[in-house]
Amino acid sequence: MSKTIIEKLVQDEFNVNVAFYIHLKSFNDNVRKELKERIKEVFFFSKGVDWKFDSFGIEKPGSRSNDILGYFIFRTSDVEKLKKLFITEFSDYDNASKITCSVAKYEKVDETFFELEV
Repeated sequence: MSKTIIEKLVQDEFNVNVAFYIHLKSFNDNVRKELKERIKEVFFFSKGVDWKFDSFGIEKPGSRSNDILGYFIFRTSDVEKLKKLFITEFSDYDNASKITCSVAKYEKVDETFFELEV
């Protein structure tokens, strides 16, 4: 295995997943578009915040909540800056009954490198 490949496998600084859940008061065809527009604003104003966008979606009522959830998941090295930025851009969203957040930190506990015969 080359040294370049091994370096790419090393855990990077974005090992914290931050999920924002927008608990929606109502859902119609325009909600997905509204949420996408708002997240574009987050991207626009994100200078100085180190993060990577991971995913976006709408989740029907289920195991996590009885509400319909719009969710955004980011990977970041600075949770506090991202939370401030997100709440600034979504605090005036009238269709939100509340916004909840989940922060999960992933740490590598073991890693082994080996070569396979080809």
